[in-house]
Order: sequence, then C-alpha cells, then structure tokens
Amino acid sequence: MKTKILPNIFISVGVLFAFTRMLAGGTPTIITIDIPGAVSNGTAGINPAGVIAGSYTDANGAEHGYLRAPDGTITTYDVPGAGTGPGQGTFVTGINPAGATTGAWTDPSNVGHAYVRAPDGAITSFDVAGEAPFGPEGWGINPGGVIAGNYADANFAFHGFVRAVDGTITEFDPPGAGTDPGEGTFMFGGAPINAMGTITGYYIDASFVVHGFVRDPDGTITTFDVPGAGTDPGEGTVGSAIDPAGVISGSYVDSNNVSHGIVRDANGTITIFDVPAAGTLSGQGTEPLSINTPGAIPGVYADANNVLHGFARAANGTITTFDPPGSVFTLAGGINPRGTIIGFYRDASGVGHGFLRIP
Repeated sequence: MKTKILPNIFISVGVLFAFTRMLAGGTPTIITIDIPGAVSNGTAGINPAGVIAGSYTDANGAEHGYLRAPDGTITTYDVPGAGTGPGQGTFVTGINPAGATTGAWTDPSNVGHAYVRAPDGAITSFDVAGEAPFGPEGWGINPGGVIAGNYADANFAFHGFVRAVDGTITEFDPPGAGTDPGEGTFMFGGAPINAMGTITGYYIDASFVVHGFVRDPDGTITTFDVPGAGTDPGEGTVGSAIDPAGVISGSYVDSNNVSHGIVRDANGTITIFDVPAAGTLSGQGTEPLSINTPGAIPGVYADANNVLHGFARAANGTITTFDPPGSVFTLAGGINPRGTIIGFYRDASGVGHGFLRIP
C-alpha cells in the first residue's frame, strides 16, 4: 500500500488508521479486537449498526480484511488475486452504513489496486488511468456507495478521485496542489466523504506546505488555512473527516511544529482546541481523526513525553482521554453516531491490537 507524506511525524502515525468516538454517561467499556491467527490487528471504520471493518497482518506479513459484527462474529476476506507475501494483500480503509467496504490491495507483483466490497461479499477491483505501480486507494465510502480516494501518478505526485456507483471515476486536485514527488492531494481514511458527496482532505503545494480543502458534489473546491498555521514544509492545515452537515474535523501544525485540533463548520468558521494533556513541543499536540453526526470527535494526542493517547471530544467541547489496558501507544480513529469509538493500540511487546470503546 502506498505511503503518504503527511504534515509531520506526529500526524504520520495515523496512516494505519483506527477510529473512535465520544462518551455518554457511565463508565465506557473497552474491548480488544484480535483476529485469530493475526500477529497484528487494526481497525478502519465503524458504521451506525456497530459493524467494524479493519485489516490484520498474518505471520507472513500479508494483510487481510475483516468485518466484526456487533455480536463479535468475525468474517475475513481477501480480494481475489491478492498477494500473500510481506506487505501484500488486502487493506481496508472505510465502511458505509450498508456494510460496503473500500480500500486497496496489492498483487503478487507488488502492483496496487483499489476495490469495493459489497455487503453481499462481491468484490470489484478498479484502477485509475495514469497511476503509479502502487496503485490507487479508496479512503472512504458514503451511504450511496460513492468512494473518495487518491492515487500517485508516474511522477509520484498525488491526485484525488471520486468513483461513482456506476464505476465512473473523476479525478481532481485543489488549485495550488504541487505536481512533484510527494506533493498533491491527500485524504485520511474512514470519513473523508459524507452522504451528500462532499469531500475533505488536504493538499501539499510546491513548497511542501499543507492546506485543507473541501470539495462540493458539483466539483467546486474551497481551500482553507487556519490563522496561525505554519508556512514551512510539513506545516499547515488538514481536513480529516466530514459529517453529513458539512462540519469538518481536522488539525493544523503551527510554526513550532505543534499540532492543534480544529472544527470547521459548514460556513467556514473554525474553532481551535487542544487536549489539556497534550505536549507543546515539536511533534507533539492534538490530532482529530474523525467526527460523527452529533459532532463528537475522536483522535490522538502526544503528551510531553511523546507518548500517544486516545481522546474523545464531545459536541459541547468536553474532552475525555483514555487508553486501553496495557497500551503504550493509542490511536482513536473512528466513531459512529452512537459514540462508539474504534482504534488501534500497541502493547509493551510491540503487538498491535484493535479496540472498541463503548460509551
């Protein structure tokens, strides 16, 4: 699967994504998710019904997709023809309310492709014209089955795409996106596209500065930058996820290379927030990764000791921090409308586990 160039080292931790969400009353319950036979487990998304989609790594280093039903039943799957060697296989990045999933897969020749898996298990692979050998990747799928993703061209510059239900692919780039290797258009996994087909993400310009964007269903692209965002390479503004009303969660990296959380409403008004326990040195700070319909936001923050922890920010701004038992590294990446959060954590032995946090 392709490696994306992300705004800073702290944010880049979120490439293998996980997701989670908010709190209600009582004490939340955290459940560890481990797939039988896996040496490492991850989560990618959770839908309103509580079905979780993710990927796991086997003893050969190959990736496989899975779905976890609310009762804990696991269904594993592979794209036909996916490779079985290290770094090959099936990667999952998003799930929609009907249970359709999207992501990427790598064949035995290490050539990458994107796919969509229907709720009945039928898998359709697809490619984008002009892509580099490591192929495209679907990063999110909305209730109508429309997929948002990106790909790298032969020059290793990245571009966004939208794939309609009929298979039609439309490519796009925000004005100002760079065209050299590592520059271009990017999205985070899980929730970059909402039910209306509006997409958020970020682009890297020719100076390697990062800017947020929102793309309307008609193709109109609006770019945005948070006042105070840094203007050096690797600094700037990121759109991470978008809810049905067009509210965006994201972050910005300031001139000290510290990350801060943002909420951008549908009118463009931006609210900045930080987890109180987040560190304030280079590479530290707050990084939101998703948002649900009530407006709750899960994410990850780095403390003053550079240890990563999960957080959930309620719609009223209240922030709760958490770690699964035994975690030395927590990433909370996805959330459903009920406030159930999913994510990834690593234990002291370096083993990766998925988790489910129920409010």
